[in-house]
Amino acid sequence: MKPLNPPSIRPPFARYSHGAELPGGQRLVFCSGQLGITADGSIPEDARAQADLCFANIAKILGEAGMTLADIVRINAYVTDRAYMKPYMESRDAHVGTPPPASTLMIVSGFTLPEFKVEIEVVAAAA
Repeated sequence: MKPLNPPSIRPPFARYSHGAELPGGQRLVFCSGQLGITADGSIPEDARAQADLCFANIAKILGEAGMTLADIVRINAYVTDRAYMKPYMESRDAHVGTPPPASTLMIVSGFTLPEFKVEIEVVAAAA
């Protein structure tokens, strides 16, 4: 992945790239939005723990395609409160590779269950 951060626009606000260019011939994996829920159905209270669990679930999905979190080229993330932005971003920064992928973070009114605070979807690419 080649990060696209033109010097003619403001640099990214955090650890992400404005764009990502992929070389030809890359395989793509599109992951549905993952919520912070374990296989047995438990949901952590903490936003950071939920984000970490989202990335853990994404890692398992990518593993099915022979990829890792380092192959992520695009993230769309959603939080239900501005207070959850920092914990999400700390988790994102701990889990994504370098260069950082393109990324969007939105504050939304809620998810399927009120306990959920974070949802993360990604696109990954590898040869």
